[in-house]
Amino acid sequence: MMLDDNGQRKLSGNPLSIAPMMERTDRHFRYFMRQITRRTLLYTEMITTAAILRGDRDKLLGFSPEEKPLSLQLGGDNPIELAECARIAEDRGYDEINLNVGCPSSRVKEGNFGACLMAQPEKVARAVEAMQKAVDLPVTVKHRIGIDDRDRYEDMANFVRIVSEAGCRRFTVHARKAWLQGLSPKENRTVPPLRYGDVHRLKQEFPHLFIEINGGITTLAEVREQLKSVDAVMIGRAAYDNPFLFAMVDRDIYGEKVTPPTRREVVESMLPYIDYWLKKSWKLHAISRHMLELFAGQAGSKAWKRYISENAHLPGADSQVLREALAKVLNSR
Repeated sequence: MMLDDNGQRKLSGNPLSIAPMMERTDRHFRYFMRQITRRTLLYTEMITTAAILRGDRDKLLGFSPEEKPLSLQLGGDNPIELAECARIAEDRGYDEINLNVGCPSSRVKEGNFGACLMAQPEKVARAVEAMQKAVDLPVTVKHRIGIDDRDRYEDMANFVRIVSEAGCRRFTVHARKAWLQGLSPKENRTVPPLRYGDVHRLKQEFPHLFIEINGGITTLAEVREQLKSVDAVMIGRAAYDNPFLFAMVDRDIYGEKVTPPTRREVVESMLPYIDYWLKKSWKLHAISRHMLELFAGQAGSKAWKRYISENAHLPGADSQVLREALAKVLNSR
């Protein structure tokens, strides 16, 4: 286990990540994003402890080495089960364990995990402590600035203080509160106002913690501006709706001397991967659906999306569909 000068386990220090998103950040999307950015921290979809302990682990937890650095986001509230899942993840080669304390869906609430746990910081602390005792990996927490009427800055600061005292050093903060009743998960991503100032203040008052901000950030200019006040930025839907946004980050955010890939190069690098998974009985659309917005904002984007959408689900569809769609993109680069 790598420790810092204060005896705490070292974090990746990664300044940029793509948020865990249900039905989006599966292994195929992550591999696709790795053709665009090598350095950005990636997350799995949220996976519950019950699913891992009783389900198909190879399907749920499988990933390609190219996807790293990679964090597993867990959903659950039982410290024993969370610790066991953390051990399983460590054995499988994950780089980090993240506890979901931000999802506002009713299904998650009924299971007593996700955003409702913000009202139970001591319970979250016990879960974090159990996981940290079980593994050498960093254990991090993703949460909201508040829930329902518990949305004062002081409420969030108290939550972070209690959980950090259990050993958590990295907190990803969605800068919107969550209404657990009255708003859908989709509405909770847009309706409550963004309060970036609360997250900036959190970093000021907890300078020893690694604070990452999430919510409403869609451009690299906004990323750079946020990095003046916090340690890291997490981008969610914008990463899915405009994945090529990340083509410049290895050079411009991480300072690497690399030439950003072109969109054409990204497509061509995906073709062997697609062929590999089709031989394992996967369907083309399960992979190609993540690539539909690669040409977002470019001439020919509609033709690209239309051709893939109309052909990827057909019997026998293979990587040739992507080659033919690429030929329809005007001035593809």
